[in-house]
Amino acid sequence: MLSRVREAIFDRLAPWLAPDEAARVLDLFAGSGSLGIEALSRGAAHARFVERGRAARETLAGNLAALDLEARAELLDADALGTRAAKAAAPFDVIFFDPPYPLLDEAGTRAKLFATVTRLVLGADEAPPALAADGVLVFHAPTDALAPAEFDGGLEVAHKAWGTTEIWFVGAREG
Repeated sequence: MLSRVREAIFDRLAPWLAPDEAARVLDLFAGSGSLGIEALSRGAAHARFVERGRAARETLAGNLAALDLEARAELLDADALGTRAAKAAAPFDVIFFDPPYPLLDEAGTRAKLFATVTRLVLGADEAPPALAADGVLVFHAPTDALAPAEFDGGLEVAHKAWGTTEIWFVGAREG
């Protein structure tokens, strides 16, 4: 992700990440953990990183150790689309949703991605939402890969493109 895109994302997330807000962050498809680590560096109190790939988890663990962030972080080997990844005692204020781009091209997986976003933000099957009522989910995708109509009608979505990258900000629709 380009540094100007990352900067724009975190400028928008500043109200959620203020140190006095004790923000909880969930970084799905975490990879090296750059988004969650940035959130921690900007004041988030805690971040859960979900990554299946062993090499990526090892890199992420090394990054957390090098930055002395282990006490504020949790590293989970789980399916980012499964319910275990987001299960928590308290909801998350910010959720980073950054699936590998090829998953967006697989019809069945694409549908599961959108179903997961809906479950995270609105809840499902009597399970509460993983996202706090006033929280935001940040969905990273290639430009023009997603359309507003693909999101559940109960979701409020806004997006911004920077070259080949598009960021979708998703929350629960009020009312």
